[in-house]
Amino acid sequence: MNNPQQSLEDLQHIKKMMERSSRFISLSGLSGVAAGTCALVGAWFASQKINCWVKGDCQLSRIIDTGGRQLMNELFWIATLTFVAAFVLAFLFTFLRSKKTGVPLWGGTTVRLFWNTMVPLAVGAIFLFRMLQLQQYDLIAPGCLIFYGLALINGSKYTLGEIKYLGYGMLLLGIVNLWYVGYGLHFWAMGFGVLHIVYGAVMWSKYERKASEKKQL
Repeated sequence: MNNPQQSLEDLQHIKKMMERSSRFISLSGLSGVAAGTCALVGAWFASQKINCWVKGDCQLSRIIDTGGRQLMNELFWIATLTFVAAFVLAFLFTFLRSKKTGVPLWGGTTVRLFWNTMVPLAVGAIFLFRMLQLQQYDLIAPGCLIFYGLALINGSKYTLGEIKYLGYGMLLLGIVNLWYVGYGLHFWAMGFGVLHIVYGAVMWSKYERKASEKKQL
């Protein structure tokens, strides 16, 4: 008669193999923490530039009307550098976890995850670019949150399922921000900063810390 404990371990092994073949599980929680930290730093620099973090008067259309073209260029570069730093750090931590778990970083599952997240992001980028052309600047921050949330939800079936809750949080913040357009920077920092850090810390504790503890045992 087979040992029940051995049978249970075999089933768990099969389950892990199936997850590896259908989901990208190398996404590191530290990637979320790093991305969130970069977002908060970028938001702080942006708030210093427009001097409105305390006053709450962050309506970008009002800045444009008062002749702040140079300021808008500076905000653009702050956003660009923030994105690049967050992307590089997220990739680095995910790459390190991929090496640790022995799961290839690029494969069929990664391609499916990439396309399912990039389609909403690409559509969102086109939409937001058009909003910029129409000078609807106050809707940029909620638009970023909404389309990013949709991308996370759409791609969650190909990676850790918990990421959809991060997407729901982004969606909720983006929708609420539509009625508080003067506080776009606040909502942007809350979504891309705080939510990313909270999500990353929870995922690290749930998956990576427990895995390290098991190896030590």
